[in-house]
Amino acid sequence: MAWNEGYVSDIEYTNGFYSDLSPHHLNFSCILNGVEPVPLDQPYTYFELGFGRGLTLNVLAATNSNGQFYGNDFNPAHVAGARALAATAQLGNLTLLENSFEELAQGRVAGLPQFDFITLHGIYTWVSRENRQHIVDFIARYLKPGGIVSLSYNAMPGWSAALPLQRLLLEFAASFPGRSDLQIQAGAAYVEQLQNLQAGYITANPALAPRLNALADSDPHYSVHEYLNQDWEPLYHADVMRDVARAKLDFAGSSDLPFAFPELYLSADQQATIDLLPDAAMRETMKDYFLNTNFRKDVLVRGARRMGAVRQAGCLAGVHLAMLVPRAQMAFTFQTKAGTVTGNEQVYGAVCDALALRPHSLAELAALESLQGQSLQSLAEVAAMLVTGSQVVMYFRGEAQADSGGITAHRLNQAIAAQLRYGDDYRTLCCPLTGSGIETEFIDRLLFSLLTQDRGQPEFAHLQAQAADAMARCGRRLLKDGAACADDQAHQLLLDGAIDAFLRDKLPVLKQLRML
Repeated sequence: MAWNEGYVSDIEYTNGFYSDLSPHHLNFSCILNGVEPVPLDQPYTYFELGFGRGLTLNVLAATNSNGQFYGNDFNPAHVAGARALAATAQLGNLTLLENSFEELAQGRVAGLPQFDFITLHGIYTWVSRENRQHIVDFIARYLKPGGIVSLSYNAMPGWSAALPLQRLLLEFAASFPGRSDLQIQAGAAYVEQLQNLQAGYITANPALAPRLNALADSDPHYSVHEYLNQDWEPLYHADVMRDVARAKLDFAGSSDLPFAFPELYLSADQQATIDLLPDAAMRETMKDYFLNTNFRKDVLVRGARRMGAVRQAGCLAGVHLAMLVPRAQMAFTFQTKAGTVTGNEQVYGAVCDALALRPHSLAELAALESLQGQSLQSLAEVAAMLVTGSQVVMYFRGEAQADSGGITAHRLNQAIAAQLRYGDDYRTLCCPLTGSGIETEFIDRLLFSLLTQDRGQPEFAHLQAQAADAMARCGRRLLKDGAACADDQAHQLLLDGAIDAFLRDKLPVLKQLRML
């Protein structure tokens, strides 16, 4: 077997940041589900298995000075790129390893501590059963009692209709050897031919339509790693829980925060039907049948300690919220994996009015006159929905404030900004207030980088000249009607509008997040 063990390695994975892997988010998920979190106001340890391009680990290390961060990836290109970014930002609390899951599980990497957090995003489905066993063995060897695991995977029964699609793309690629991004593009074109010819498999499965549309439009770096690994197996939650039992893991909840509130996505009759089942793993699996779940984000704990109502309320009181978008852009209808959820306008409006002034804890929100009568639990639901809707970010204040100057975050942001001249791969900026990262558009990252260099009061004309010059140097144009705007005058109008929107809407948010 080759070193990559059937996993795609000839092109790199997408360079995404996954905020739900942050210690703050995982702790919040545990608290919402009544499980004791890991203390973040004292030193802790964190390991990400299969970190891909390593952006998530770099951002978390730069914004959480109480943590010692580790991670592995067996793709040397991934490791080299992640190490280069970490070196540029001088991250002294980050160790990046080029080791296999087997080497880690067998304890063949010297000096590893016990870990408070072990996370893996998009790995478990895409590796062999043997490697899944190595992953569980690593967790069993290195996770502390009370430690938290984030384990995401393609789930059944939501993938059932698409299993033949993945097999088709894999077999098609094997028939035409070549670079994997070209294979997936040719495979997608072939599938489109089948659609045009009304192949029975496709016409009989109308639920395939969104997946087929996504296949045609997606970045090959994503779709290759989604579909073309030789070992690829969507899993039932009950089977995953059987896998992890030998690591003594308990299911705490989902890092998809709305799932902590079953009444949002299950009717009373559905819940009653689920409650008939005596086994907890089977009850959770039955939810996937009601929702036709295709991707799960399980949060697991080694020895979950259940909290009483008083203790849970105390933990919720320390949750802080900060706004990510201007107040005028906040909306209270949310599209979740369980469907559409509409929040109470009066309650959500009062929360957002307060956050428009400054960040607040849930305890501070509960004390507001406009929110009298709202319990911490009800406000936690509001927080979960606003976080899910990417309108608000949550954090625990003590840890996020440990590096009060945000020095490491500033260095990493400068390193990310420097990548703009080469492309648009790095789309996340560090937020030292929240111990996480913020997804941004190209023009916003460019303007942010210019302001961090200037450190003065932003002036429109000065920023306009700098931005135009910077875009010319890196050969970038803003988009008009989905394409790069070629007309100079029209492009200048677009740039002026983007700068005006940044100064009016986004700069105040960045200042509130203490990023500027």
